Amino acid sequence: MSDIAQDALKKHALEILGHRAMSRRELVDKLVVKGGSPETVELVADWLVEMRFLNDADYAEQIVRHYAGKGYGKKRIEQELWRRGVSKELWDTALEALPEGTEKLDRFLAQKLRGELPDRKEEKRAADALLRRGYNWEQISAGLERYKELLEED
Repeated sequence: MSDIAQDALKKHALEILGHRAMSRRELVDKLVVKGGSPETVELVADWLVEMRFLNDADYAEQIVRHYAGKGYGKKRIEQELWRRGVSKELWDTALEALPEGTEKLDRFLAQKLRGELPDRKEEKRAADALLRRGYNWEQISAGLERYKELLEED
C-alpha cells in the first residue's frame, strides 16, 4: 500500500481513537474493514503504539475501572476484556486495581430485595443476577449473609 494510503489510515485511526479508547485488536479490525491491508494496518498500529496513542495496558485498566464502577464482578470484567481483544497477559495487572466489590454487591442486594427478608425464590433470583454480573458464589453467599444480618439488626 502506498504512503498516501498509509497516511490516510493513520488519519482515520487517530479520528477513531479521538472518539473513544480501544484495544489494538479492535482498532486493527476496524481499519481492515475500512479497507486497509493487514500488513499496512499492523504498521499503523505499531506507529500508534510508538506514539503512545494506543496502549492496551492503559485500556485494560480503564475497562476494569468502568465495569467495577458499574458494579460488575471479576468474571464479567474478564469477559469484557476478552471481548475487546485485550491480551490475557495484561488482565492480571489491570485486575489488581479491582476493588473488593462488597459495597456494590450489598447495594445491589438491597435494591433487588427491597429491604425485605427474601424467600428461597427471591434469593435465588438475586444470586443468579449477581452470577451474571460476574461475582462468584463465595462473594454472593457472604453478601446474602450480610444482608440478612442487617435485616435482623433492624
